[in-house]
Amino acid sequence: MADQNSERPGGLVETHKGYNPRIFFFYFLIAAILLTLGGGLAYRQLFSNDRYHEAEKKQNQRRILVPGPRGNIFDRNGRVLVANRPRFAVTLYLDQLRQDFRAEYIKIRKAYRDADDKALPSIDQMQRIARYTVVQRYLDQVNQILGRHEELDSDDLNKHFRQELLLPYILLDDLKPEEYARLIEHLPVNSPLQVYTSSIRSYPLGSIAAQTVGYVTGNDDIEPADDFPGADLTTFKMKGTLGREGLEAKFDAELQGETGGAIYRVDPSGYRVNPPLSKRQPIHGHDLHTSLDADLQIAAEKALTETELNGAAVALDIRTGEVLALASKPDYNLEDFVPRLSHDEAKKITDNGAWLNRAVSGIYPPGSTFKIVTSCAGLASAGIDPETFSVNCIGWVQIGGRRFTCENGHGIHGVITLTEAIAVSCDSYFYQFGIATTAEKIAAMADRFHLDRPTGIDLPYETKSMLIPDAAWKKSRRDEAWFPGDTANMSIGQGFIGVTPLQMACFVASFARNETVTQPYLLHDPARPAQHSEPIGLTDAQHAAIVAGMVGCVDHGTAKILTTLPSMRIEGLTIAGKTGTAQVHGKDGNLNIAWFICFAPVENPKIAIAVVVEGNIGEETGGGRIASPVAQAILKQWQDQQTRPPAPVISLPGN
Repeated sequence: MADQNSERPGGLVETHKGYNPRIFFFYFLIAAILLTLGGGLAYRQLFSNDRYHEAEKKQNQRRILVPGPRGNIFDRNGRVLVANRPRFAVTLYLDQLRQDFRAEYIKIRKAYRDADDKALPSIDQMQRIARYTVVQRYLDQVNQILGRHEELDSDDLNKHFRQELLLPYILLDDLKPEEYARLIEHLPVNSPLQVYTSSIRSYPLGSIAAQTVGYVTGNDDIEPADDFPGADLTTFKMKGTLGREGLEAKFDAELQGETGGAIYRVDPSGYRVNPPLSKRQPIHGHDLHTSLDADLQIAAEKALTETELNGAAVALDIRTGEVLALASKPDYNLEDFVPRLSHDEAKKITDNGAWLNRAVSGIYPPGSTFKIVTSCAGLASAGIDPETFSVNCIGWVQIGGRRFTCENGHGIHGVITLTEAIAVSCDSYFYQFGIATTAEKIAAMADRFHLDRPTGIDLPYETKSMLIPDAAWKKSRRDEAWFPGDTANMSIGQGFIGVTPLQMACFVASFARNETVTQPYLLHDPARPAQHSEPIGLTDAQHAAIVAGMVGCVDHGTAKILTTLPSMRIEGLTIAGKTGTAQVHGKDGNLNIAWFICFAPVENPKIAIAVVVEGNIGEETGGGRIASPVAQAILKQWQDQQTRPPAPVISLPGN
């Protein structure tokens, strides 16, 4: 075998090596590239997997939310004030019609091409035409079953298709029960047409307690519980409700049902893929048991309506402060808000001034009902003796440079003391009684009764504009000094004073207990303890002197129609009351404000009432003639309840 290292001609030697050093570098380069690719792939697979999974989920999954039914609202005896009724709508699930839309689109495109139409619509336009044609075809089926002639709104359909494809499209809403029955009988089980059942507010007692219970409006922004999955997904929401006014607003969070829903996978076109990945049923909201007594509420509203005037009435349980009736007229029909309030009805409510709940937001001068406050201040704070302080009423009193007339009774009462002055509402007496007491002490007593502040009732929008004036207020607001005439006006509830009917009901309830504060409640608690607050500071004899005057008011004084008219007399019930009449001069006209406050039975006070009625100046709208019959209607119903067994509780289905 020849030597591998043989010499070539010319002395050159040929050498063969096992590798080439110049390509060794490329081995390392290729290895580094492979390691980088492998590391990147491992990083994406092991460390970025969750991030890509989340991105895929957001792209391929959608969440649909469905509101829970609202809770019901009951009176204190379990009578239904507000409930839910089923609302039926014909719906079409557009995501089940993709093949129909595609087939119709192909048909439309072929028709245009066969017609050699030069103005060929765009693809988007033909798709819209296809969708409209298919959906109208389904609507025609419904029209044929129900005997209707409804037409599709193309703009509404296109908007729904773009923004809410996964939600059912409503073809017809708020079907009558007989229409619902007919559709259920004729629609195939697997049809994209379905009857969707939701809940809507129902009012078995009509407009009773309308402004107290309030109403609801549609809510497009329902929210699920914190533990509901899919918070990061694109979400579609069925319309819910939102409490507006009254208890519906104040306790909206409690009444709201818990939102349910489902999470679906969707295809690249946005259509739903069944079955859902997860699903949760909506939950009924909490029921509300109010302190209202439906029978007393009905009696109050009926009596106010019969006056044919605007006004309000409040009845309280003296022991607990629970509100038994809270009425305001004019009001509105709650059924007009179902499913939504029309523009015409809203305008009518506005024109009538019916949005205002006069019981909690109406500000009125209290008139002669305030004489009870003045009496408490004079006896408890100024040390006036109710038996020895007397006035000879000749029909007027000269105070400063002004003559103040006695507008109550027949104008001339002769020599009179506190008890009889309350009974016949003698202004002359209280002008001088108030000056002897001083405005500062009267205002301080009114403040102790909390007539200078909101009651804190569990309702929204209670006014904060009530006013108990004093010298400092007049100086700061009007830059005027306080005169004796201001004290005289204040003593009889005129001048600058402004209070609400609810405040006066709380006041008379407190006075009946010989205390200063009553906290009103609109939720019923069978175990609610009796209220107690700071005593007025009256001795038993002083308190009895004022009460005797209030009894005299009903027995032979300014509210004597409650005992002298047989039709008004309530057998077996002794009432302590006080009438009041004030005048308001404002930009909206001049009004007579008729008041009546009372409590009963005198021997064991249980119910307190305040009534206010607005009348025109010049008309006979005194508190005794106009306001006291409203209180009588409430008291009559209350007295009847004491002697009859309670009505059976009517339960709603599912409760």
